Amino acid sequence: MKIGIDSYCYHRFFGDVYPQQKAPPAQLSLEWFLKRAKDLKVDGVAVEPPLISRLDAGYLSEVKGMLDEYKLDRVYAWGHPDGLEGGRSEKAFADMMKSIEYAAAIGAKVMRVCGASLMFRNEPHGPMLEKLARQFSEAVEVAAKHDIRIADENHIDFNSDEMLALIKAVNSPYFGINFDTGNFMRVLDDPIKGMEKLAKYTFSTHVKDLKPNRQASVDDWFFFSSTPVGDGLVDNQKLAQLLKNANYEGFLAVEIDFLHPDYNLQEDKAVAASIKELRRIANSLN
Repeated sequence: MKIGIDSYCYHRFFGDVYPQQKAPPAQLSLEWFLKRAKDLKVDGVAVEPPLISRLDAGYLSEVKGMLDEYKLDRVYAWGHPDGLEGGRSEKAFADMMKSIEYAAAIGAKVMRVCGASLMFRNEPHGPMLEKLARQFSEAVEVAAKHDIRIADENHIDFNSDEMLALIKAVNSPYFGINFDTGNFMRVLDDPIKGMEKLAKYTFSTHVKDLKPNRQASVDDWFFFSSTPVGDGLVDNQKLAQLLKNANYEGFLAVEIDFLHPDYNLQEDKAVAASIKELRRIANSLN
């Protein structure tokens, strides 16, 4: 079982600072992130587009070169924060389709996408899922030509039954899920039961751990805030075992979104601790 890091762990450092957080003293670059992944001796990275300073062919070739040099598996992670907006945004759909080319340019075989987000959680899900099934059915025809699999994240929007229904509606070997181990908990869906349904459709992961944040209201999306893997409520050991049983070919990618205040905005320290725990989990499975 391989392990890795999603660049979103460092989102404050590439301009995505939540209202409840302090801005960092400096910005980080993609080059810094890839070097840090190399130093932590991980197997793969998921790269969010905001961290890529340019999307021209020349620079994307340089990015591929760095990833190849460091021998890193890679996921091109499109769609934060609201993705396709539940199927309503044609502009976002066009951008997603164009991004398949960017994913291919950096040598990614999986592109993480977001069909919706927590902003659409309380809207009727049936119409959204129907629209998304049509859009993803069109997208996989293009992705297949590049031999890229599209992995839709459970993005604090749909539960595991709805994600399974969407996957079955698209009905393509090039469409599955980016399984976020914490986000199902945030919609009050048991991640273990979700993984039992979805392991064989999982192309990429966000290994997230969570615990209640007493500084937040239970109505806040970050009431369950991120901790280093192993410090929270999510049984990521069991989730990894289910993935192994399903012959999962990707890597376990730690993701931190809203770091719990107990950790005092020390994202890099939390990432390092998470990698240590993921390595323990991986070694216990191999």
